[in-house]
Amino acid sequence: MKVGEVACRTGVSVRTLHHYEEIGLLSPSHRTDAGHRLYGADDIARLQRIRSMRHLGFGLEEIAQMLADRDLSPLRILEDHLQRVREQIAVQERVRDRLEGLVATLRAGEDPDMQALLQTIEVMTMWEDKLTPDQKDEVREQARKLGAERVRELEREWVSLLAGLRAEMDKGTDPASAEVQGMLARTRELTQDFSGGNARIEQTLADAYRAGAGASVGLDAALFAYLNRAGRAGTRGGSPNG
Repeated sequence: MKVGEVACRTGVSVRTLHHYEEIGLLSPSHRTDAGHRLYGADDIARLQRIRSMRHLGFGLEEIAQMLADRDLSPLRILEDHLQRVREQIAVQERVRDRLEGLVATLRAGEDPDMQALLQTIEVMTMWEDKLTPDQKDEVREQARKLGAERVRELEREWVSLLAGLRAEMDKGTDPASAEVQGMLARTRELTQDFSGGNARIEQTLADAYRAGAGASVGLDAALFAYLNRAGRAGTRGGSPNG
């Protein structure tokens, strides 16, 4: 298959496929007489393993090392990926239940703003059960202080930041770059707005993200791992936000 067909069939962009080739992660096995790339069955199988490991949170350098390990079987990669998908499905089912509850509240003419963070921010569905009653009250109070409009602004900016960070990750941008570090710093500011500066709530939030709770808003395991590397890079570089 040519690169365009592979991109169409797999959902992996042509740009990403070219990047994989540039860094030696996935090179087409064949070329036409005119020099066009041709991917064979083995190339597609390797692409599947790469994408599975990306979903599991591994960086491209780590994936290259793992693929070079003859003891790492495709079965193990698929089993790990399957487990991650099951976890994400469970999260999505809880999101559905929350949204159905929110719709029912609105249809009844009631105002859900007081609990907007608990009911509309998807990640809360994973970690709210871990909060103490006092912490739940604190989150609700923070939502009240922020107000419904500010909550919506935070949600929109959060999604936008994640999209930008994912774009940088897909381009292979160094997580220590000024652009990535700036966006990372802003995500921390938004997290503090959400948590009211409560470090324990923020840690619970981080644990939920690590478990895949942010997948539906774009913060899957791969992006979470990228943000972790950015955080470590900022610390090594002496960044005040690291």
